[in-house]
Amino acid sequence: QIAFMTLTLFPIRLFFAAFMMLLAWPFAFIASMGSDEQELEKPLSWWRKIVDILLKAIMRMMWLAGGFHWINVKGRRALPTEAAILTVAPHSSYFDAIPVTMTFASIVMKAESKDIPIWGTLIKYIRPVFVSRSDQDSRRKTVEEIKRRAQSDGKWPQIMIFPEGTCTNRSCLITFKPGAFIPGVPVQPVVLRYPNKLDTITWTWQGPGALEILWLTLCQFHNSVEIEFLPVYIPSEEERKNPVLYANNVRRVMAEALGVSVTDYTFEDCQLALAEGQLRLPSDTCLLEFAKLVRSLGLKPETLEDDLDKYAASAMKMKKEKVDLEEFSAYLEFPVSHTLESMFALFDENEDGVIDIREFVIALSVVCKPSKTLETMQLAFQLYQSKNGTITEEDLAHILKTAMGVSQINVTHLFRAVDEEGKGEITYDDFCRFAELHPHFAEDYLYADQMGAESGLETSSLSAPNGICTDFSPESAEDKNKPLQKKLN
Repeated sequence: QIAFMTLTLFPIRLFFAAFMMLLAWPFAFIASMGSDEQELEKPLSWWRKIVDILLKAIMRMMWLAGGFHWINVKGRRALPTEAAILTVAPHSSYFDAIPVTMTFASIVMKAESKDIPIWGTLIKYIRPVFVSRSDQDSRRKTVEEIKRRAQSDGKWPQIMIFPEGTCTNRSCLITFKPGAFIPGVPVQPVVLRYPNKLDTITWTWQGPGALEILWLTLCQFHNSVEIEFLPVYIPSEEERKNPVLYANNVRRVMAEALGVSVTDYTFEDCQLALAEGQLRLPSDTCLLEFAKLVRSLGLKPETLEDDLDKYAASAMKMKKEKVDLEEFSAYLEFPVSHTLESMFALFDENEDGVIDIREFVIALSVVCKPSKTLETMQLAFQLYQSKNGTITEEDLAHILKTAMGVSQINVTHLFRAVDEEGKGEITYDDFCRFAELHPHFAEDYLYADQMGAESGLETSSLSAPNGICTDFSPESAEDKNKPLQKKLN
């Protein structure tokens, strides 16, 4: 079918889709000329209403050319005065632009997008909220702009936001980012479905690329999409004060409508699990729990590496000194809370109320730099080495157990391979030279030793079709209430 469609229908569809986009460009360009914020906040003039209708018709023809013969719409789209923000999930493909072109709602886009030929003009027409990567204060400005528009009593167009912030495979809803919920205004949840027999739509961070997805989808004779507008969600007073609670509650409503589960893991967690570093995380790692607690504690991704440097410097001064919960709280400069207690418990290997702060630093380094194994190992050596710059086999076991987030690991095979002279101690230079000669040392010297072991270590390269990482969602409600897995048990 793919071979036949590639030679027949595919080039025709591609031509007409491109033609429709080119046809839309002059209308969007003329309508965008000379517009300023004051004009945009006024009711649309008669000629702009005509341009809106024309552009929506052209965009619909573009999707028709792509095989989306019917777009099934359920529910009623709320007016801007009823819900200033439309939250759309799951986000799984660039074909999710279909509801954008149907509604011409504003979206949040990176500022570089407006410079894309033709497409950039169409984007500017819908008056998006631009995010600048070069501006360090961009996150705050974006939230403030969303808040300003959302509280304009319908003067601005509705804002359509995909709160997951990345593409997933639609098997569950991942953690919603709070940006859409910070204004504390009512939102209308919108759910997307692609009930196709063969999934050529899903575009994730692994698997088929954008062009391959486009090719395979245009080779489908018919593509189905369903857009359902759920009832407007009006936040409670508590939800207005707590955007995270608001986001979680809206996500629950959307998950029920979709018939899928939710997971508190994020895109960053999947990046961590599937990182291409030399220490691939095993499936039973507790570092995913650790990463979730790091976020819950309030450590921000954009400052995490600076925080790591600060915590590492403090840990080196403390050397081998162990700390209790109160001292751990002072070390992190965070008050004692349930989250902090849970994080402390991950490292309380003997349940004696004290932890080795060096293990926290190593775990944080893995979360910060999941693909940079040698950088984490260099930091670990600095934390554990003796005065002559060496570590023992026992030290290496502590380091690797923490870096992989497991309770048991056999490092004897690896240690002896690095310690060629049999001194009983190794330096970071020894380890680095060995790693350069044996880039797959984890598979050869660690995972191989664990095959059939009770710890059940296995590489985290197991993935579902289309590049989706293993399912992190809970099997049942009971799983959510299980105590956190400890690094050492």
